[in-house]
Amino acid sequence: MCYPRGEFRIGQRDVYLGEVAGQPFYIGGAQFEYWAHTHLTVDLVPGRGSGFSLEAPDGVRFIIRSRLFTDDETAALRAAGPPPAGSQHEPMAP
Repeated sequence: MCYPRGEFRIGQRDVYLGEVAGQPFYIGGAQFEYWAHTHLTVDLVPGRGSGFSLEAPDGVRFIIRSRLFTDDETAALRAAGPPPAGSQHEPMAP
């Protein structure tokens, strides 16, 4: 789901993965544990999205593409430590 900036309430277990088009991107803690071994790519494609998501009225939808991390990527991520969760990440000003 895509929410307008400031309307998504970040929970303590939500994991900050980075930014998409300058906006913060989070995943739920349980989802992160399940997908932690994969590289996720957020893509925007033509089509009908969810009725509650921000992109729905524009005739496009978000999809997630995934692939397994390589051994080198896995090692680099382990060395970097866990990503910030919940309030550990300070979002950029809108």
